[in-house]
Amino acid sequence: MIRPLLLLAATTAFAAPIERIWLTHATSDPSKIIINWETDTPNDSVVEFGTSEALGQRVISERKTKLHHVKIPLEQRDVVYHYRVRSGDDVSTVSSFKGYPSKDLRIAIVGDWGYAPGKDVSAIIKDDVHLLLTVGDNVASLHEKGKEGTKAFSALIDANRDLFRRTPFMPILGNHDREITGRGPKPPAHAVYDVEAAAYREFFALPGDEWKWHFDLSGFDLRFIALDLNHIQDFGTTWQTCHAWQPDSPQFQWFAETMAASTSGFVLTLMNEKQTQVQGLTKGAWHEHFRKGSALITGFGYFADRAELSGGPPYYNTCLKGDGDLYKDPQSKFHARVDNYLLLTITAGAPTMKLQFKNLRGEVLDTTEIAKRKP
Repeated sequence: MIRPLLLLAATTAFAAPIERIWLTHATSDPSKIIINWETDTPNDSVVEFGTSEALGQRVISERKTKLHHVKIPLEQRDVVYHYRVRSGDDVSTVSSFKGYPSKDLRIAIVGDWGYAPGKDVSAIIKDDVHLLLTVGDNVASLHEKGKEGTKAFSALIDANRDLFRRTPFMPILGNHDREITGRGPKPPAHAVYDVEAAAYREFFALPGDEWKWHFDLSGFDLRFIALDLNHIQDFGTTWQTCHAWQPDSPQFQWFAETMAASTSGFVLTLMNEKQTQVQGLTKGAWHEHFRKGSALITGFGYFADRAELSGGPPYYNTCLKGDGDLYKDPQSKFHARVDNYLLLTITAGAPTMKLQFKNLRGEVLDTTEIAKRKP
């Protein structure tokens, strides 16, 4: 009788709390969410969840892994979901996140998190958003000592654990999210960037090809389209970072087809490049399709900027590190050198949605209203 008790005590002593947890969507359907976490050793994946702290439902994967992605259903709106994850003897505390609402939706969009370490993002938490999106450069590189490969994204989660446990997160790619060696003053003999973004795609469970995707919140007549456009002028060199972007490329054709098939009243395109660069190098080919959407949002510059493009759509640049050189868009209507993010708010059935630039104190810097488009 003594030996089993000793064995149980030894097993419990080596159990570790699971603390690195984040939420994503792996399909364009918001009725399912992915609970993600990491463990030090390979083990199974268990998520217990429910609409109260009693939990009551469970999803299990027997596959042994250190990087866990488990899909659970979100069958109700206007509720708070509670969940706990387990891998072997390791277990997390019970956390919670909001199910999607039926009336008022709030979404935050941030840029360049990789160059904003230590920034206080509590204003985003206070905004009580239902979804957090990015416009690229989520990490500084994939080669910093101790932050190689997926460890760079692990460090991002660790720096903002409360936010990521409670808020579904859908990033897009920037060049720094796949930088595997130092860039240097001129293109070296070897590739600087992993164009396929293997570490990013391994770490985050996202829709479609993951390096490009779309996500729909049909209850709010809303679609997001994420592109892989960054440093496009370096295409064909060892500095090439993104997938092909030319008008005959698969990415361009996918975007054109996705935009043409979009019936949502609000369609927002996300990228990590200057719109003037895209316009110039493609002679306006992308803009023919950008104009069919409701807004174009990027995180290329280290400042806040809003422009009204000729023929539409409105164009936004947002950055958590907003103190960089200001090279505002030629058609800029608002700009500021301040740390900032975008807050989107929309009421189901409303004819407009609101986009606000906010600083990291939560103060509103600029507000615009976008009307529903007519597909």
